Amino acid sequence: MKALCWYGSHDVRVENVPDPKIINQRDAIIKVTSTAICGSDIHLYDGYIPSMEKGDILGHEFMGEVVEVGKEVNNLKKGDRVAVPFTIACGHCFFCEHDMWSLCDNSNPNAALAEAAYGYSASGLFGYSHLYGGYAGGQAEYVRVPYADIGPIKIPEELTDEQTLFLTDIFPTGYMAVENCNIQPGDTVAIWGCGPV
Repeated sequence: MKALCWYGSHDVRVENVPDPKIINQRDAIIKVTSTAICGSDIHLYDGYIPSMEKGDILGHEFMGEVVEVGKEVNNLKKGDRVAVPFTIACGHCFFCEHDMWSLCDNSNPNAALAEAAYGYSASGLFGYSHLYGGYAGGQAEYVRVPYADIGPIKIPEELTDEQTLFLTDIFPTGYMAVENCNIQPGDTVAIWGCGPV
C-alpha cells in the first residue's frame, strides 16, 4: 500500500509499505477514505517532536471502511463506515472507565518514554511518534486500529466523509475545551489563534 512516511525534518515521502495485519483480536483494519492534516502534524514535519523514526507513517485524523475485524470486535463488521478518534484507548483501565481516554494506561507501550520527556504519559496516538506508542498513522491506504471495539464511531450512510471527518480530532478537541471551561448558552467568549480549533 501507499503511505506518507516521515524521514526527517521537512522530509516526508509517499512510499510503498506492507499492508497492516490483525495482531490482536481486538484490532480492525480500516481502508482509509478521508484524512486530514492537523496543526500538530506540522510539529512532526518540522522535526520538533522527539522519537520519530525514519519510515514512520504520519496522520491521526482519518476515517474509512472496515475491511477486517479481530474475533473480539463485536460492534463492527466488514463494510461499516467509521471515524477513528486520534487517541487509542483500551476501554477498561481507570482512566477509560472515567472517560479520560487520552490518558489510557494500556494503549501506549512506550509510556515510560513519554513520562521521561513530558513528566506524564498519555495514551497511544496514531501517527504521532514513538512517545505515543509508535502506531502507524492514517495518511495511508489502510490502518490497523487497536482496541477497535472501543474507539471507532460508526457513521450513517447518509452522512458524507466531509461532514464527519472532523469527529476524529478537531471537533472533539474544541468541544472538550468548551466543556472544560463550563461555557454556557449566552456566555460571551473570545476566541483567538491561528488554527481551526
